[in-house]
Amino acid sequence: MSGSEIVTDVVVIGAGPVGLFAVFELGLLDLKCHLIDILDRPGGQCAELYPEKPIYDIPGFPVITGQGLTDNLMAQIAPFGPQFHFSRMVNSIDKQADGSFKVVTDADEVFLAKVVVIAAGGGSFQPKRPPVDDIARFENKSVFYAVRRMEDFRDQDVVIIGGGDSALDWTLNLQPLARSLTLVHRRDAFRGAPDSVNKMKAMVADGKISLVIGQIAKLEGEGGQIERIHFSTVAGDIDMPATRLLPFFGLTMKLGPVADWGLDLNDNLIAVDTEKFQTSVPGVFAIGDINTYPGKLKLILSGFHEAALMAQAAKKIVAPDERVVFQYTTSSTKLQKKLGVA
Repeated sequence: MSGSEIVTDVVVIGAGPVGLFAVFELGLLDLKCHLIDILDRPGGQCAELYPEKPIYDIPGFPVITGQGLTDNLMAQIAPFGPQFHFSRMVNSIDKQADGSFKVVTDADEVFLAKVVVIAAGGGSFQPKRPPVDDIARFENKSVFYAVRRMEDFRDQDVVIIGGGDSALDWTLNLQPLARSLTLVHRRDAFRGAPDSVNKMKAMVADGKISLVIGQIAKLEGEGGQIERIHFSTVAGDIDMPATRLLPFFGLTMKLGPVADWGLDLNDNLIAVDTEKFQTSVPGVFAIGDINTYPGKLKLILSGFHEAALMAQAAKKIVAPDERVVFQYTTSSTKLQKKLGVA
């Protein structure tokens, strides 16, 4: 076993509300989790697509926002110390001779786990490409859709395109590292948090970054390395030197590599049983919007129920010789100690 392999009880693919609640149910049974998500933060669709949109059908909350629900779930699972791996996509899941699973991400991370839980919503969020010819030949070399390591942008001429939170956040975070940084947006109005917009404009006023109102037109470079970027603006075409490009054009939902994991699918959803929510591969479970079974309802509360039953089955796989006594958090001192409330 190489030192780069991460060994855990459970790998949870997807850090949306259902994946987060799975950590709670698994944690009550002393199962340790690592979570992998293609986004750069927890919350899945709730946090990414409608963080401020009210949700009305979470039991016990007459109304709660997507971000509020995410924050509460993160606080709820904190006692279990889950490990998160953001801006990652799972490329493969392979069953090993001993029955465990080898999970490999597109960042070449290798996880070894006895149980895999797929809580990937409608699939993986895929970044939308800018409408530029030949952009694919620069991807993962000098064009990136997420920041995995900030050091990769040190002393680079960085261009960031977009007007939402991701574009603004990385403009603020990368400015101290970059040799130069230019933010490009198609209009002089931004969707991001007002505080971030104000900080960005202050940096522009101080000459720390440049702001271009326009649209990307063309990339120049060789061997996957960008050298210059051309833009169309109201005042005419301009170009500038650049060595790194971060386009934040939003996300689209695709099934992605899930289709290649050897699981039984039904209309791009993963077929599961309704006793354990196990897939066609023993030890691999699917909960939340990614799964299908007779009577399935795509509701967050349904995913929470599925997570609870999945956890009981997962415990039997991870610790087959351990007798599990079902307990309630309201009355079990043992569970309350785990939660830090005893």
